Amino acid sequence: MGSEIVIDQIDMEFLAQNETIKALSNINLNIPAGKIVSLLGPSGCGKSTLIRLISDLLIPTGGKIVVDGNEARQARLNRDFGIIFQKPTLLEWRSVLDNVALPLEFLKTNKKERKNIAMEQLRIVGLEKFAKHYPWQLSGGMQQRVAIARALTYDPPILLMDEPFSALDEFTKEKLHLEVIRIQERTKKTIVFVTHSIPEAVFLSHRIIVLSAHPGRVNHIVDVEFSDSARTLSIRDDLQFHDYVSQVRNCFNGGAIDEG
Repeated sequence: MGSEIVIDQIDMEFLAQNETIKALSNINLNIPAGKIVSLLGPSGCGKSTLIRLISDLLIPTGGKIVVDGNEARQARLNRDFGIIFQKPTLLEWRSVLDNVALPLEFLKTNKKERKNIAMEQLRIVGLEKFAKHYPWQLSGGMQQRVAIARALTYDPPILLMDEPFSALDEFTKEKLHLEVIRIQERTKKTIVFVTHSIPEAVFLSHRIIVLSAHPGRVNHIVDVEFSDSARTLSIRDDLQFHDYVSQVRNCFNGGAIDEG
C-alpha cells in the first residue's frame, strides 16, 4: 500500500548568475495514499523541482515535506521512493535482468534472491522473455518498462514519475499508460506523475494538481472520478473524459500547455 505525502508551505529558490530565482511558492498539498496524482502545468512551473523535493534530491528553501509521518530525508533513507525519469538511464553493458536487479545489489541482496525478485518485476511489466537482452536491443517503450521494473524491485510504497513517456510515440504511450494503471491497481502504490499533457493527466489520475506559471503555485485541484475499471482506452471517447479535459484546460490563464 502506498504512503501519504504532505507538502507544507514549500518554497524553493535557486541562485543563478547572482540572481535569486523563485521556482515554487507556498505549495500546500496532501497527496493521498494509494492514488495516482498528476502534477500538471506550463514549462518552468516547478513540477520536476517538486518531485525532487519530495524525493529529498533537493532541500526546500522553506517549509517541509512529510511522507507517512517521516520527513523526506528519512523517507529516502527508508527507501520509500522509486523514481522514474524521462530517460530510462539503463546501463547498456548489463542485461535487462541485471539492470532491474541493480538496486538490490546496492542493498547486498544475495544473487539468487536478486534474480527471483528482478524476474518477478519483469513479469509485472510483461518483459520476462527479454531478461537476457541488452537495452540497445529494446525499443524506447520497452526500455521505459525496464526502468519501471527497476523502480519496483525493492517494493517502494511511492513511485515518482517525471515525464517518463514524453519522448515516446502515442501508440507506445497508450500501452504504458495502461501499464501504470495496472501496476497501481495491483500494488496500490502512491504514484506522483509529472506531465505537460492534459489528456494524459485526465486518463491516468485520481487527482490533478494544476500549477501556475513561474513561480509554481497551486492553481487548482481537480478530482477525476472515473472508477479504476473504467480506465480503458475507450474512455478517451467518453463525453465525461472531454469534460474533464475542458475543466483542466480552463484552469490555465493563457499559460502554454500541451494539448496532446
